[in-house]
Amino acid sequence: MKLFAPAKLNLSLDILGRREDGYHELSMVMLAVSLCDGLELDLTPRPGVLFSCSDPDVPGGEKNTACRAAALFLERAGLAETTGVRIFLEKRIPSQAGMGGGSADAAAVLRGLNELTGFPLSQEELAALGLRVGADVPFCLAGGICLAQGVGERLSPAPELPPCAIVVCKPPIGVSTAEAFRRADERTDGGKDYTGAVLSALRAGSLEAVGRTLGNDFEDVMRLPEVEAIKERLLRAGAAGACMTGSGSAVFGLFADGDAAKACALSLGEEWRDTFLCFPA
Repeated sequence: MKLFAPAKLNLSLDILGRREDGYHELSMVMLAVSLCDGLELDLTPRPGVLFSCSDPDVPGGEKNTACRAAALFLERAGLAETTGVRIFLEKRIPSQAGMGGGSADAAAVLRGLNELTGFPLSQEELAALGLRVGADVPFCLAGGICLAQGVGERLSPAPELPPCAIVVCKPPIGVSTAEAFRRADERTDGGKDYTGAVLSALRAGSLEAVGRTLGNDFEDVMRLPEVEAIKERLLRAGAAGACMTGSGSAVFGLFADGDAAKACALSLGEEWRDTFLCFPA
């Protein structure tokens, strides 16, 4: 079976506070986009998970979300003793970008294995398994555009994003999620309600309004010069708005004009290799 694993973007990301269990309460509007990894799944009669990838730097085993998802699925479906799976990953979503690449891969594996084995698990069971792999996996299973709350697992429909092209650019810097959360915990202003503003703009059906309301608490507390530089380039090129996604470091811009988006992607790509033109999925 061949599958696609779409990346995600955060149109908004609000960190509401630290919970007693150590996790953080979040409120986000999340969007699946056409930039995706490709996966091939083959069931085997020999138990275990065999993994290979187009990118030799991507590890297998317990460190890999797709492998963990496969092992959890086979165990939950009662197949771990009699069935294995071979996974090949064609990696296109950049790592350490805040685009949920690993979560997207895990979600695709769960969907694919469920179909290959005759749908033994419900969507609710798949989402519960996915949450054990990563907080973004339930959204990656759902796709589309959603309001995500809790740690990201409580999903509800959000109004559709108006038609647009999206330019995504990831600078060659990594972001420590733990450090970003630490800085957010030290805030004294309580942050902003980006999610409420984005939802209102989506309900109005205006891409310009959505662009004006994009926001991400991680971006606010980290203030990365590379992110600011890419945002400025996107806005100068005609983006309705630009924002960092997730904990970074990828930045995206929403364009009403597809030709302007294509020209911007070509220009940014001359400086930053990981630049992509994509669309809402």
